[in-house]
Amino acid sequence: MPKGEIIGLGRSGIAAARLLNRDGWQVTLVDSATESQIASRSNAKQLQASRQQLQEEGITVKLSSSVTLKPEDAPDLIVVSPGVPWDIEALATARKQGIETLGEIELAWRYLNQVPWVGITGTNGKTTTTALVAAIFQAAELNAPACGNIGNAACELAIENLTTPSNNFDWIIGELSSYQIESSVELSPQIGIMTTFTPDHLSRHKTLENYYQIKASLIRRCRQKIINGDDRFLQRSGLEFGQDVIWTSIKGKNSFDDNRRVEVYLEDSWIVAFGELIAPVSLFKMPGEHNLQNLLLAVAAARLAGIDKSAIAKAITSFPGVEHRLEYVRTYQGVKFINDSKATNYEAAEVGLSSVEAPVILIAGGQAKAGDDTVWIDRIKAKASTVLLIGEAAPVFAQRLSDRGFDNYKIVETMANAVTQSVTIAQQQQAKVVLLSPACASFDQYLSFEARGNDFKQLCLAMEN
Repeated sequence: MPKGEIIGLGRSGIAAARLLNRDGWQVTLVDSATESQIASRSNAKQLQASRQQLQEEGITVKLSSSVTLKPEDAPDLIVVSPGVPWDIEALATARKQGIETLGEIELAWRYLNQVPWVGITGTNGKTTTTALVAAIFQAAELNAPACGNIGNAACELAIENLTTPSNNFDWIIGELSSYQIESSVELSPQIGIMTTFTPDHLSRHKTLENYYQIKASLIRRCRQKIINGDDRFLQRSGLEFGQDVIWTSIKGKNSFDDNRRVEVYLEDSWIVAFGELIAPVSLFKMPGEHNLQNLLLAVAAARLAGIDKSAIAKAITSFPGVEHRLEYVRTYQGVKFINDSKATNYEAAEVGLSSVEAPVILIAGGQAKAGDDTVWIDRIKAKASTVLLIGEAAPVFAQRLSDRGFDNYKIVETMANAVTQSVTIAQQQQAKVVLLSPACASFDQYLSFEARGNDFKQLCLAMEN
């Protein structure tokens, strides 16, 4: 019986362990967290229940552990969850020893490569684009679940495919981060989408070039390639993918000065794809130019997949948006409260600010990332009346704002303080919006950006009228 070790007691790791177990492997799931660390997580009860269930299924679970590399006990295969850095010493040693090492997405691909995939990557816009693609495909009555960073873990779909082969997938829509791509060598979607590219995750990937090459490697392997022609970096770098790239642009079919053709674009307030009018853009309710760019990418994928324009129109009319990305929470005392917790870098936060009505009370801060904050601060100066700063980054952000001549900020430390104080300040300054758009990771105070966004929403909804 072949032996497999899975690293990471999270949704992806659990799914990978179950997949190999059902396929006849002897499986061990390891996690470096201690019992007390697991118990302190917000989903501790769920994890404990999953751990018990895994053990009942014959899967060994080891906490405070790493992979086994002793030759007499070494596994035949190591599967890595997305949150585990690909270059840690244990994995580098395993690869040197000839132990096959891959990511959870790549494992799922081995079981699902007979199904066409749409693979969506980029720095910002992945989640909205993925959700839009899935909504359009499903409006066309296709069995097209989303997976990866959204929806199911990919291996959950592979398990479903093993256990219920009659429930055939028509397509799989994958939101693929750089973490997932770097541990995938063979993953080759039928359709690949690159949404945007800006600096991010440099603490893990070290250089911008390395980060880009990881994402580009996925697009190179895709048979059909769709690139957002409105992204300044991709306008240049996308040329490397050759003449067969399908370019999209909200600026029209003649948005490039060279001989590149834009196949999906906006013209006279209509979405046009491959020379055909698809639908009036007014059907799409999400705010911001960035969301129009996401829309065109999704429409391009749908038309490449042969989906009728009536299904596209139906899907975009009813599309509700994505949780934690410019998500409307409520209106309180005439002020809109909007959750943009997924804006975990400067570029995403700048887009969030650009998309709402001024004047804005901005809640920002968390665990800071490397990057250029210049454009973000310029947008703050143009649209924010006050910035409320939370988390680790608050003192640094305060200094950066002050250095750039913006002094209407206040360090409030916690989300609860920010929400409470935002109400009074919004009334004093006649602000239109209170916007949580942190420009930071969440890990100083929360387990995830979802947990941060949910906290913001609960605090907003708890305010009495």
